Amino acid sequence: MNKPRVICHMASTIDGRTIVDNWGDSYKKFSGLFEHCHNSFNSQAWMVGRVTMEKDFTEGKKPDLPRPGKTFARTPHVADKEATSFAIAVDSKGKLGWDENEIDGDHIIELLSESVSDQYLQYLQDRNISYIFGGKDSIDFAYALSQLYDVFGIRTLMLEGGGHINGSLLHARLIDEVSILVMPFADGTPNTPTSFEVDASLPKKAIQELDLTDVKKLDHGVLWLKYTTK
Repeated sequence: MNKPRVICHMASTIDGRTIVDNWGDSYKKFSGLFEHCHNSFNSQAWMVGRVTMEKDFTEGKKPDLPRPGKTFARTPHVADKEATSFAIAVDSKGKLGWDENEIDGDHIIELLSESVSDQYLQYLQDRNISYIFGGKDSIDFAYALSQLYDVFGIRTLMLEGGGHINGSLLHARLIDEVSILVMPFADGTPNTPTSFEVDASLPKKAIQELDLTDVKKLDHGVLWLKYTTK
């Protein structure tokens, strides 16, 4: 199967928590480090889940859907054939609202399930937003990654959460590298997502073994760990 090289890039506390809201104003001085490390990989795309996209980029905007009209085949839609960098939103039910078709110059691709409404597909096409389908009712990430490779030519992809999206790709053994910025915080908040959250309904697999490839101490006591998967 063709697929992009997937690099999971995350920031977490020393106990693995990833919810930045818990870290207060202390996090502001660290925010640039994450993007600096992200950019060092020279990837063509980055991917996050709907909750992360709503919180950090769309600010909870809801889609203003058109009236029912056309029906659409559940096939990939390429809205910008000239795009060379991409922001991928895992949005299986079609809930994200958009003002533009790019984020900081990265063309938006929605990763949907086939159960999404025709009105939402019309909404995306009206805004020149690309989309692919990852399965009938849920997302098969192996299938989705093969389309990102074949349809959009994406060879390297940064996977940046949340924990349930990361966990799904980890469970499917689709992650090639792990890049973790360990923040000098201890959180301890109960029931708080970690970097990898595998759904309890999925069959239990053996742990994913990793090879440590690099360790760097960054500013403000941040530790940058890099691994490849075995």
